[in-house]
Amino acid sequence: MIKIGIAGSAGYTGGELIRLLLNHPSAQIVFAHSKSNAGKYLFDVHADLVGETYLQFSDKLSNDIDVLFLCLGHGESKKFLEANKISDKVKIIDLSQDFRLNQQSTLNKQQFTYGLPELNRKSICKAGNISNPGCFATAIQLALLPLAAKGVLKNEVHISATTGSTGAGQSLSETSHFSWRQNNLGVYKAFEHQHLAEIKQSLVQLQKDFRGEISFVPNRGGFTRGILASIYTACDMNEEEAKKLYKDYYKDHPFVFVSDSNIDLKQVVNTNKCLLYLQKHEGKLFIVSIIDNLLKGASGQAVQNMNLLFGLEETAGLKLKATAF
Repeated sequence: MIKIGIAGSAGYTGGELIRLLLNHPSAQIVFAHSKSNAGKYLFDVHADLVGETYLQFSDKLSNDIDVLFLCLGHGESKKFLEANKISDKVKIIDLSQDFRLNQQSTLNKQQFTYGLPELNRKSICKAGNISNPGCFATAIQLALLPLAAKGVLKNEVHISATTGSTGAGQSLSETSHFSWRQNNLGVYKAFEHQHLAEIKQSLVQLQKDFRGEISFVPNRGGFTRGILASIYTACDMNEEEAKKLYKDYYKDHPFVFVSDSNIDLKQVVNTNKCLLYLQKHEGKLFIVSIIDNLLKGASGQAVQNMNLLFGLEETAGLKLKATAF
């Protein structure tokens, strides 16, 4: 069994991670760290865990683990690792953005590998620590990686993507209150979202000469979870050639599927899947990409990375059914 510690276990990603690991055939949760909830049962905070476990939150850390998941806010993971001595024998999987960029991927001799399996599977398998990709970044990269791998991303990429309210985390803000979010839609961080940097980094990794503009408009949706990204860019391939390119690229990746019919969010919510749908419109390739922001966009992908790190079946603990209706 892989012995596991979780820091930041009271939030949305922490709760989803616990749910997955409790049902993972090779995982044992040693501690779920939360200073503010120490002594409470996990189900006191995560109501979906009633009847699943009697584990309590702890304000103590232990190095008697194999892997530590950091489900902390952006900027907090680095502070946590600077304030707490974590054994070099413990692998770290960080779900924040603190170590995703190459120039920020090292802390106190700890090197973090960017954890997008469809891009870096071989590197992940032999990595010391993992920096889990962002949710928007995951959906968008999976829509563009095959084009970059073939070297045909030559022009501006246009993206409009909408995320559910869980993408904002549990802390309340003006735009996360039910009365604002419900039956509403709004744009935020247009053309300057923080995930742009990691998207560009990955595309250049595959296509060294990529210099195209990525015009990204993120939206806040009036639903709970999921991301739908609509993307288009100039492309010389016809539709059948594009579909073959995508299907060939993802044929050995168990969570990404190219659909021949149009797709919708309910097909992926509660799963670690990414579904892609392609259409050709004159000289433009149109791509729709959908994921669950808390699973393939966060905790599910983190477990997928754990499986790769420890030589397990990549899909272990992640064979989940979509809500669908």
